[in-house]
Amino acid sequence: MSNATATAEEGATDGAVSNYGQRVSAAEDADDLVVEQDRRRTGRWRGIVAVALFAGAVGVLAARPFLLLATVPVAAFAAYPRLTGSPKPTLAVERTVDDDTPDRGADVEVTVRITNTGRWPLSDVRFVDGVPPMLAVRDGSPRHATFLWPGSTTEFSYTVGAEYGRHQFDPVTAMLRDVSGGTELEATVESDPATVLTCTDAVPEVPLRKQSRHSTGRLVTDDGGAGIEFHRTREYQKGDPMSRIDWKRYAKTGELTTVEFREERAATIVLLIDARQSAYRASAEGEPHGMAYNLAGAEQLLTALGETRDYVGLAAIGRQFCWLAAGVGIEHEVTARELLATHPVLSTVPPDEEPPDPDEQAAELRKRLSGDAQVILLSPLGDEYITSLALTLEANGHPVTVVSPNVSSDASVGARLASVDRENRVSSLRQAEIPVIDWTPDQPLGTSIVDVMEVEQ
Repeated sequence: MSNATATAEEGATDGAVSNYGQRVSAAEDADDLVVEQDRRRTGRWRGIVAVALFAGAVGVLAARPFLLLATVPVAAFAAYPRLTGSPKPTLAVERTVDDDTPDRGADVEVTVRITNTGRWPLSDVRFVDGVPPMLAVRDGSPRHATFLWPGSTTEFSYTVGAEYGRHQFDPVTAMLRDVSGGTELEATVESDPATVLTCTDAVPEVPLRKQSRHSTGRLVTDDGGAGIEFHRTREYQKGDPMSRIDWKRYAKTGELTTVEFREERAATIVLLIDARQSAYRASAEGEPHGMAYNLAGAEQLLTALGETRDYVGLAAIGRQFCWLAAGVGIEHEVTARELLATHPVLSTVPPDEEPPDPDEQAAELRKRLSGDAQVILLSPLGDEYITSLALTLEANGHPVTVVSPNVSSDASVGARLASVDRENRVSSLRQAEIPVIDWTPDQPLGTSIVDVMEVEQ
């Protein structure tokens, strides 16, 4: 459940009238918060005013008083938005879901309750709930229109289908018009705490490649030392631990030998998210785009890596550069999740244009990557640039694994050509010995990872 309170304009003086209804109380609203995004004239009365002026002129010239009088109501409505005080609606939103951890494909009912906590009636208000882009509305509608008296509450519900990932609802958008319909105000109502729907599928194992920092972890190396998997035996050296002496061999031969195991070291992994314009392509209109799957995949990988001792960082390239240095622990994981949910470059809304110079962001990424860091790149592989970046990182000594959600389709000739281009990029990466998890979104990411690991074995 989440609650939020917000208002949509600066205060009015005592006794003022709101454009959105007659004022109920003359008291000051000193504690209101501004959430207005856009105010505009609708032009609703523009044509009628022209007709009224023409009729008034005819009435004057033809000495017809009734024509002149008929223009008075129209002129009053047209002048109403300009003569009255500034609007100040205040809204409180409560959003609930009947199951915040559903199974994939399950129906989840979302209920939104909106209360007019201000002092003006809202004569024409329309709401659009912020449905996460990966959740399709199956029943009902996230849109609602109503009239709200002060203190009254309206409620509407709709049903979404659960998909894998962690889905945070966006704020409610409110569109308000005054009584005359001449002025329209667009505002958002933030939710605090945010409403989050989590549909997780356990990733059994994150595919890592051999390169790690010298601290104990789960990545098996070719170096001998402390560990679990047997590596070799060697001649005893002074100072070797007693627990690693091969006592059975000593009993048979009288020779002191030391057993070495394959060392397990902590890996340093950076989850790199492709958030450029090409990542926002979808298989069809209304379907989740590649960026939505990138974020869902990053959430699942972050959960899986959080259960290990590995050091995990986060980066993204897109409308701006995003970076979180590799770390470990619960607090670091919480910080990473907050970054996934709030950083502008990780928005589910497509950018208007490509960043001016993605090479600058790529150079910054290479500068910040530690020498032993490996990269898990999440990208639908929508163009050649991201393929070139993966090859460059690999050549610079940073092992790369690509997780690529397949959002291609065969709905048109252009779509089929784009699908072939993507297949060629996957092939070129694999030829360069870069593992590619070809993730078909209709199956869990964990299943796709297991399929690739079984083929490689």
